[in-house]
Amino acid sequence: MILGPLFDTVGRRPMIAGTYIVSGLLLALTGWLFAAGLLTATQQTIAWSIVFFVASAAASSAYLTVGETFPLEMRALAIAVFYALGTTIGGVAGPLLFGALVETGSRNAVFVGYLIGMAVMVFAGCVQWRWGIAAERRSLEDVAAPLSEVAR
Repeated sequence: MILGPLFDTVGRRPMIAGTYIVSGLLLALTGWLFAAGLLTATQQTIAWSIVFFVASAAASSAYLTVGETFPLEMRALAIAVFYALGTTIGGVAGPLLFGALVETGSRNAVFVGYLIGMAVMVFAGCVQWRWGIAAERRSLEDVAAPLSEVAR
């Protein structure tokens, strides 16, 4: 409700790119504060909540927008495939990497994990900025013509 309307007024392309980049930078800042020992457990939780607030807006709108770029007959499958791939990659690699970094007992090693997360998020924002489709205020058929129309 807070960021949602901006995706249709400011535009999906800049908002998705911006929320990915901002959340990546906030994650790096949180990691630096953690590595420096400047956060209490409560402050760390608040910082993560802010990062996830911005990042969740980016992620949820990005995978839906990707789905919109496919013809109507393939749209649901495209959304499902992108969601499943992202969840699988992040759900397997993330815990393995984070577990290995935490196991070192070094705040600086965990900070490396934060920086990797930041790099992935900023990269995603840059990809969206460069190649993203401006789908706001357009009908789904205007974004990607149905296969039945393409065949004519």
